[in-house]
Amino acid sequence: IGLLECCARCLIGAPFASLVATGLCFFGVALFCGCGHEALTGTEQLIETYFSKNYQDYEFLIDVIHGFQYFIYGTAAFFFLYGALLLAEGFYTTGAVRQIFGDYRTTICGKGLSATVTGGPKGRGARGPQRAHSWQRVCHCLGKWLGHPDKFVGITYVLTIIWLLVFACSAVPVYIYFNTWTTCQSIANPTKTSASIGTLCADARMYGVLPWNAFPGKVCGSNLLSICKTSEFQMTFHLFIAAFVGAAATLVSLLTFIIAATYNFAVLKLMGRGTKF
Repeated sequence: IGLLECCARCLIGAPFASLVATGLCFFGVALFCGCGHEALTGTEQLIETYFSKNYQDYEFLIDVIHGFQYFIYGTAAFFFLYGALLLAEGFYTTGAVRQIFGDYRTTICGKGLSATVTGGPKGRGARGPQRAHSWQRVCHCLGKWLGHPDKFVGITYVLTIIWLLVFACSAVPVYIYFNTWTTCQSIANPTKTSASIGTLCADARMYGVLPWNAFPGKVCGSNLLSICKTSEFQMTFHLFIAAFVGAAATLVSLLTFIIAATYNFAVLKLMGRGTKF
């Protein structure tokens, strides 16, 4: 087989949807976890420096931030492993689907997998039982576990619902920082607002970040404007936006995984002869 023909066969069997979804998933999770971790650290520093002088006021907040950071560590590890697993499932089931349509000639590994997924022959021909190739046996075992797109659809659907909540939560700090930034813009341009500059404040207590007895809890006027001009505030604001974008990218990748796995399952279920799930 020539090099070009070999590459063409490999491209025919490649699950392009799963490849795109995996790359998007890895990018989104890395962006969400990395930027989210640093943004939470920056928020902790801003609260300690400008909004509260008593450690007991933001002690619970620090515990919550540290809890979210540990959640980020676990999320990153889980999604990188699960994304690789979904990519492997995409390669395996796509090979079986291509064989059903007859436009993809599988290798020894693909034959063992397709026999498991599509319920084909298990090493018995016209001459009786035949000894299966060692690689074919390995892929046959892998196929028993990975050749079930219906299970991956269910798991990924549950993860998508959970990630919708994470996506919604990631929008909350963006909303808080955007309101603060908008207030600073009003202070910097007093002609655009009828309110007094001294009454324009950012109150961390109204968002539940600090308890109502925290002191000072809020910053107003020119003091708030000076905070908005600091590099800590600007960096933290943009990091939260990046984390929000990463959460959105991860959500899109999960939806793409669901579509691809559902298509493979439908083809194997409805068009595969002797398919068993």
